[in-house]
Amino acid sequence: MRNLDIDVVELPLSRPFTISRGTRTSVTVVRVSIEQDGFIGLGECTPTPRYDETPESVVAQLEQIAQEIRAGLSREALQAHLPAGSARNVLDCALWRLESVMAQQSLWQSSDVQQPQSVITAETISLDTLEAMRASALDAYKRGALLLKIKLNGEQIVEKVAAIRSVAPDITLVIDANEAWSGLDLAALFDELTPYDITMIEQPLPAGKDEMLADFDHVIPVCADESCHVSGDIAGLKNRYEFINIKLDKCGGLTEALKMVATAQENQMRLMVGCMLGSSLAMEAALPIAAQSEIIDLDGPIWLAADSAPYLEFRHGQIWI
Repeated sequence: MRNLDIDVVELPLSRPFTISRGTRTSVTVVRVSIEQDGFIGLGECTPTPRYDETPESVVAQLEQIAQEIRAGLSREALQAHLPAGSARNVLDCALWRLESVMAQQSLWQSSDVQQPQSVITAETISLDTLEAMRASALDAYKRGALLLKIKLNGEQIVEKVAAIRSVAPDITLVIDANEAWSGLDLAALFDELTPYDITMIEQPLPAGKDEMLADFDHVIPVCADESCHVSGDIAGLKNRYEFINIKLDKCGGLTEALKMVATAQENQMRLMVGCMLGSSLAMEAALPIAAQSEIIDLDGPIWLAADSAPYLEFRHGQIWI
């Protein structure tokens, strides 16, 4: 028999985090601990209102399956017991860690992914006034950021990008519209953005309403985030997107995320790994996906007033492993 503990933890942010859908000053995460024969596996997830999740709904899902987890439900069997989402993610990652420690292996060894010395991660520039976003970009640039992810809505798009590029002239820039560009002439907008050397634009249109992305050539590659949750979504996105963004809280854990990597490669789709706001405990579980991705956005912990173990090292635009 196993022991299962479930905790809801509120993590204050060090500064407000704003995207096109609103502003947050704290994030509520759900953590689980699974103990078996003296070995412990930990997991963390971030319930997301965009996907109709709350901490209460995730805890309810976990309690519904708690008896099976305590009785020894395997990670493979878990995939059929819960749908993709935060609840399955937190259990899946805890079981990965439990299996690894019981086998005296690292998560890298268990997932059969080569461990790098470091990975470059984006630092997010939160949606704000043009002046504030330029100042944030300059601060990040001076601290050694190598990749900036710019949160935008439908206002002052080109102006804000130009301002950020002016203070960060030689680093990688990606844009995240969070579904906010409905009604815009995207082909013309992409052309206007081309002089600023944008590497990728993430989810410009709402999921399920992104058909027009197939109607023009993308002078800047486009990444599916809200439009892509699990491996079964990937093949149908090829005519609209060049990248997919894999997030453990969307797909339901590392098990499905590894399957998404393989499916994306089969479909010649490029890879990004992303995150919700959360601690290093959540980010560490995504590192085997990061090691196989072109674009990495695992900066959740740097937005927290205080991080949690395993305390990943964020320095000079990279996560040092």
